[in-house]
Order: sequence, then structure tokens, then C-alpha cells
Amino acid sequence: MDRISAIRNVEEALRAFESGEADLAATEERVLATLRTYATEFDDESGLGAYVGRGAEGVEDVVVIASSRAEARDRIGDHAPDAPDSFDVERLD
Repeated sequence: MDRISAIRNVEEALRAFESGEADLAATEERVLATLRTYATEFDDESGLGAYVGRGAEGVEDVVVIASSRAEARDRIGDHAPDAPDSFDVERLD
């Protein structure tokens, strides 16, 4: 999913919420699903990619965009304050 499609999906979810067709929980779920799809399908010509933390409770399923495994590991550690010293990082393709 490209950025424009993701933004359109979020806008549609907000419109449904504003019109009363969806409640807050349904809107949150739809926006979260859009963001997860965007992040896990992220592919950029600049070499950036989506990476996910694996193998430790504090980092499991934390997804970040980075240019390398090392950068992803640092970013995941920044976003997961309870991150252990050792954990795996997997690139999502």
C-alpha cells in the first residue's frame, strides 16, 4: 500500500466516524489496520525498509522503518524502553 492509499483509507475511516457510521473502536481498528498494512508493505527506493523485533518480550512485534538491521535495532530499542540487551531483528518483505 502506498502513502496516498493509506491516507485515503484513514480519511474514509474518519468520515465514517464523523457521520456516525462507525464508533471509535471500529475507527481505531480500521486506522490501525491501515497503518500496519502500510508499514509491513513498506518498500522505498531509498533503501528504507520495515523491520520487526523478535525473540524478546519487550520488542516482539515492534515495527520500525530503517535503512539497515543495525539502525532498526537501535530504533526498536528506542521505542521499547524495556528492550533487553539481546534480541533479533527481521526485515519484512
